[in-house]
This record gives sequence, C-alpha cells and structure tokens, in this order.
Amino acid sequence: METTSNFFGSIGRKALTYLDHLANIRRLAVNTMYWVIVAPFKKQGAKWHYTVDQMVRIGVESVPIVCLIAFFVGLIIAMQSAYQLQQFGATIFVANLVAVSLIRELSPLLTAIIVTGRNGSAIAAEIGTMKVSEEIDALQTMGLNPIKFLVVPRTLAMLIMLPCLTIMADFIGILGGYAICMLSLDVTSVRYIDQTISALAFKDLFSGLVKSVFFALIIAKIGSYQGLNVEGGAEGVGKATTKSVVISIFLIIAADLFFTALFYSTF
Repeated sequence: METTSNFFGSIGRKALTYLDHLANIRRLAVNTMYWVIVAPFKKQGAKWHYTVDQMVRIGVESVPIVCLIAFFVGLIIAMQSAYQLQQFGATIFVANLVAVSLIRELSPLLTAIIVTGRNGSAIAAEIGTMKVSEEIDALQTMGLNPIKFLVVPRTLAMLIMLPCLTIMADFIGILGGYAICMLSLDVTSVRYIDQTISALAFKDLFSGLVKSVFFALIIAKIGSYQGLNVEGGAEGVGKATTKSVVISIFLIIAADLFFTALFYSTF
C-alpha cells in the first residue's frame, strides 16, 4: 500500500511541477506580449537597436549553416525519390516531391531545430549567466524591467528572422533537387521549374510560414524561461541550456504535428 501511495504521489508531484512551469511560461508570454504590443503605444517599447543586434545573431549569422543543410537535404530527397520513381519512368515527379516536402514540412522543421541548437541554447546561456552573476537583480534595482530588455528583443528578432530563414531554406532546398535533376536525370530545366510551380499551392507556403512563427515563439519563450530560472551557478547554466534545447525540439515537433493535422484536414 505504501509503495502504491509513493508511486501515485510522485506522479502527482511531477504533474503539479509541470503545471507550475506552464503557468510561469504563460505569465512570461503575457508579459512579453504586453511589451511588444501595448507598451509601444505608451512610448515604453523596447529599443530597436537591441532587436537589430539579435536579428544579426539569430538570422544573418545562421544563414550559412541553414543554407548548407537545406541544400544537402534537397539533394538527399531528390536522390532517394529518383531511385524509386525511375522504376516507373516518373522522374519528373522528383520536382513535386522535393518542393512539397520541403515547403510543407522539412524547411520549417529543420530550420527551427538548427536555430534551437544554435540560438535557443545561446538565449538560455546568456540570460542564465546574467541571472547567476546577479546582473538581472542589478537591472531590477535600477528600475529596469528584465523582460523588456532581455526577452522582448530576442523574441522579436526570432519572430522576424525564423520565417525569413525558412523561406531561404525553401529556395535552397529546391535548388538542391534541381541540381540532381540537371546532373543525373533526364529532366530539363524548364520542365523542372514548371513542375515545381504546378505542384505547389498557396496553402503550402502559408502553412510553412505559420509553423515557423509558432516555432519562433517556442524557441524564444523556452530559452528565456530556462535562463530566467537558472539556479546553482555555472552547473545550473549548463543544465538550463540543455533543457531549453531538448524541450524546444520536443515542442517544435509536437507543434508541427498539430499544425500539419490542422491544415491538411481542414483545407
């Protein structure tokens, strides 16, 4: 009886802990939205040069790795699909498969995962280091809101740059498929481009961009929350960084599943 009580007690305690985390994340998101949407009308908005600095870190500096991986993924999809489609004389449909799979799913998902590993972890580490070194306490002592100066610029930069990186990954990935078709398959340039255009619909691009916006919110909020709740010095910063990456990737994949089911079951 005692074993059963301990088992269900541990489940209950963990559930309450998760609910507490969800409530705190919701509170952080509401405060962030206040500083993003309401505060500018009261002339209390965040300084844009902080946001621009974060846009350079998140967007511009991520371009090489995002483009390289998107190009390789386009090559891989084209080679794998061509191997199967050649058996039926349907190699022209490689263009369809590459374009649709990249724009609907792979470009938003892979770009978000890359940015999570590169920038989501950096957000948690930077804010966490400021927390353990008591810089956040110093901001509050000076009457400055930490969410306004630390969370809002990173959130805005992520919301702006992740969709831009996703669009770039779309084009570079399609270029990878195009390269395989030009070099290895009997498909002309005009046919490939025409087939790609005919295979895509507006909802494909729209769904990919909507996903990237929500992925950006997940990355920024989880990284910021983990950084603001660091405990235990340098070891705590490392744990928070790891948690931010793992939790963000899990939530990104869960959100991708949700929006895929939503878009392609209702439209």
